[in-house]
Amino acid sequence: MDANFDMKFYRERWKAVEEIERHELRAMSIETHWKQINKLIRFAIVHGLTRGDDDGEMEVFLRWAKLRGHA
Repeated sequence: MDANFDMKFYRERWKAVEEIERHELRAMSIETHWKQINKLIRFAIVHGLTRGDDDGEMEVFLRWAKLRGHA
């Protein structure tokens, strides 16, 4: 098989998936979207990724630096 053809097919497939996801997001109701966002926030709070209040920009930056291993 031609490696270039395989790579082109792979990229085109993921572009199609991306377009389907974009369409689904546009079609999603505001209520459903907010429910998904709230689930993510609750997950982050339960797992200690955030305290649920405004951490401030510097604290967020430091947390990301720690997660990346730079602190």
